[in-house]
Amino acid sequence: MLVFGLVAAFLAGSTGNALAGHGEARAEKDGILLVAFGTTVPEAEKGIENIDAEVRRAFPGTEIRWAYTSRIVRHKLARENGKHIDSPAQALARMMDDGFTRVAVQSLHTIPGEEYHGLVRTARSFAGMPKGMKQVEVGQPLLATTADMERVVDAVLANIPAERSRDEAVVLMGHGTHHPGNIYYPGIQYFFSKKDPNVFVGTVEETPSLEDVAAELEVRGIQKAYLMPLMSVAGDHARNDMAGPEEDSWRTVLTGQGITCVPVLKGTAEYDNIVAVWVDHLRTIVARFK
Repeated sequence: MLVFGLVAAFLAGSTGNALAGHGEARAEKDGILLVAFGTTVPEAEKGIENIDAEVRRAFPGTEIRWAYTSRIVRHKLARENGKHIDSPAQALARMMDDGFTRVAVQSLHTIPGEEYHGLVRTARSFAGMPKGMKQVEVGQPLLATTADMERVVDAVLANIPAERSRDEAVVLMGHGTHHPGNIYYPGIQYFFSKKDPNVFVGTVEETPSLEDVAAELEVRGIQKAYLMPLMSVAGDHARNDMAGPEEDSWRTVLTGQGITCVPVLKGTAEYDNIVAVWVDHLRTIVARFK
């Protein structure tokens, strides 16, 4: 129905836009749309809630809505919990129908990969639509610039458990992607290596892989490692692929290598100093409203 409504609005706008409001300019109505991959793990929603709270603190009085880019996550939440979360297209269509004229769409993804670029294409399709939104801006993901990577490295290092000693490793699990944006993972590894040579970045689906990380740990004779997600939420990947009991989990593989593993099940969105990077990206695009 939303898609049909969009088409109808477009057709009506192409012939009747000059008559809208009898020539009177519409009052500006600003909104924020926060867009995450999503999670079906209740415990992982702490990260979502923390981002929501920080954005509301930074933008009091501005209406904030949410969307998830993962169709699988949205459908599972609806089927199992009766919880409806819009896709970015659905959320933007509702905001257009509700009269928003300027919308800041903030990506809560970690890197500018497939999910982020799909979001940018979706958002652009709403900008300038007849009888639609006057302006739609998209904020960069967590890691977009060299300055972002340096800032996030410092933030992650500040969040490592205090009891960890420098001869012990910290292994960060990123998602990884076949998209060219995957280069951000080896990129941020470079910046970690400059600050703390025993911090390693691996990915679930691409490179650096668990095998790459395990080889480095073996060469260095590491005996203990803290496992932390380099993902906004500590969801299924963190709880199963990283810290689970399965024979191919990172914890099991590294334990088999003689390394004592200490999982830290907190997503990056649970740390205020990391959320601040996303919030600053949001401030950047809100400042473009005109």
